[in-house]
Amino acid sequence: MQIVRGDEIEYTPASHEDPADPGVFKKVLATKFDLLVGLVQMVNWARLPAGKSFRKHFHGDMQEVFIIVDGDVSCWVDGETCDLKRGDAILIDPQEVHQMTNTGSQDAFYVVFGISSKDGGKTVLCDA
Repeated sequence: MQIVRGDEIEYTPASHEDPADPGVFKKVLATKFDLLVGLVQMVNWARLPAGKSFRKHFHGDMQEVFIIVDGDVSCWVDGETCDLKRGDAILIDPQEVHQMTNTGSQDAFYVVFGISSKDGGKTVLCDA
């Protein structure tokens, strides 16, 4: 697991911009060195209703990257818990059991994409 705190990253001009007069700024949340080599399996926009959680699970060979767009969530990953808010990201590696809970009073929204190294990102549920 790797947690990226968006408010701890400075905006910098995008690499294609004139540094003296940039038209757009970026915050680098992850680079190719942080991401699994493989195929993008999916890119999803997701809504997690207030008070809800998604089921505890892991992926056999897929890394997932969650970018929080709005709301407050708590992520449980292999026994560790972290709180995330708008602008934060979390990278979850293959085989890491994870669950996300909306801890706010409004729906939370996030973008998630998955990168699979070989077997298509098979999902394994861990519910009791």
